[in-house]
Amino acid sequence: MSSPMSANNFLSALRDEGLTVVEVGSWRTHNRNHVGAWGPVHGVMIHHTVTQGTANSVALCRDGRSDLPGPLCHGVIAKDGAVHLVGYGRANHAGLGDDDVLNAVIAEQSLPADNEANTDGNRHFYGFECINLGNGADPWPEVQQEAIAKAAAAICRHHGWSERSVIGHKEWQPGKIDPLGFSMNSMRDRVQQRLA
Repeated sequence: MSSPMSANNFLSALRDEGLTVVEVGSWRTHNRNHVGAWGPVHGVMIHHTVTQGTANSVALCRDGRSDLPGPLCHGVIAKDGAVHLVGYGRANHAGLGDDDVLNAVIAEQSLPADNEANTDGNRHFYGFECINLGNGADPWPEVQQEAIAKAAAAICRHHGWSERSVIGHKEWQPGKIDPLGFSMNSMRDRVQQRLA
């Protein structure tokens, strides 16, 4: 069981991992904590935005949509590898997912197939939205993939987690496809190499 790190520790962990970090407005206090708890935290969840362009993607993830208030993640990872921090605390990124997956993440075991949505993921996961159209054709630049691995590794390093605490949205919630364009096993390999 891990309590979320402080916002300052989160920022430091990302920078210590070698990331370029952009602080967006009052990100430290922009959250959904008034609707439910954040924590204990157990892992890192990776998403794609289904958008183009850094400015509008960051604004969407910070402000949300009419049907889903922001923040929609903690950080937005741009094509150039910069991490834009848009919120900290409970964020609307994970939604309901499979409790068997959560238990596997906690135990750092192989993930079962996600076949139900019965557990609040917004409470238990750090979330990164990565700018990509999510159509299987939009490329994932190497610098962006490396930034995803660095961001995940920074959090895992702080909490003493292995790469098995890093999952994709598609591994959590039935019907989700993100991130599309690289495999989560390959991303976990990158995280493992960084942690080693």
